[in-house]
Amino acid sequence: MNAQPDTTGRADLTAQRQDDFRDRHVLVTGAASGIGAAVARQLLAQGACVSAVDLDAAGLHRLRAQATDAATGGTAPSERLWTAVLDVRDAAQVEQTVAQAEAALGPLHGLASVAGVLEMGAVIDLEDAQWARCFDVNATGVFHVCRAVARRLRDRRTGAIAVVSSNAATTPRTGMAAYAASKAAATQFARCLGLELAPHGIRVNIVSPGSTDTAMQQALWALGSSRDTVIAGDPARWRLGIPLAKIATPDEIAQAVLFLLSDQASHITLHDLRVDGGATLDQ
Repeated sequence: MNAQPDTTGRADLTAQRQDDFRDRHVLVTGAASGIGAAVARQLLAQGACVSAVDLDAAGLHRLRAQATDAATGGTAPSERLWTAVLDVRDAAQVEQTVAQAEAALGPLHGLASVAGVLEMGAVIDLEDAQWARCFDVNATGVFHVCRAVARRLRDRRTGAIAVVSSNAATTPRTGMAAYAASKAAATQFARCLGLELAPHGIRVNIVSPGSTDTAMQQALWALGSSRDTVIAGDPARWRLGIPLAKIATPDEIAQAVLFLLSDQASHITLHDLRVDGGATLDQ
């Protein structure tokens, strides 16, 4: 007789993760689509209260529509979801929105900083506005949101922050200098923040995805790339392929974010978790 797989441990881990987030309040930036939306949905499914913010009002409306009235964790997901349109480049608006989120759902316990933009182009062809946009959102925006949340977590001496960066932060990419440099800035900022917050019991970690099936990735394919060429690699552009031979899904990246926010990662801080199918050979 063939032995049946023992799923007890997996079930126990799932239950533990749900206990980690039940009734905890997490702010998610970039929550209208892609990885941010996946993070918000998974948090809601595990009983968290979620403040979902983004510039895309229509995307936030779709997220709310997906939060059904089915009971989860004792309350309906829609009752545990607060949404607001937010431009992370505006420091005053960030402070105001974080205060409003806490007024709506209670003190924050965590942050998933996911909002980001992509600008493509060789360095000699880049416009000043393209460079500025990447840094304004991917670096300065991360600073604004992390600062506002960190001030509150520090005073309570509890909580965790996960910053979604990119494997491009440590691996050169042709045509992606503005994006890669801004993500490198966000990665190093998160490490410094984690070092400063560690004495207060606050953990800060980074998730660095590779190619992920989002609107951002699909925009690259529209410029002449494709799913197959990304997986196979492109020696002419000094780019390795993906050893696991697949593009990540937003949910796969979100699972890494939730792990680092959870108590299961209680002794992990300053860590950069690469989730790219081996595309950067775990540099």
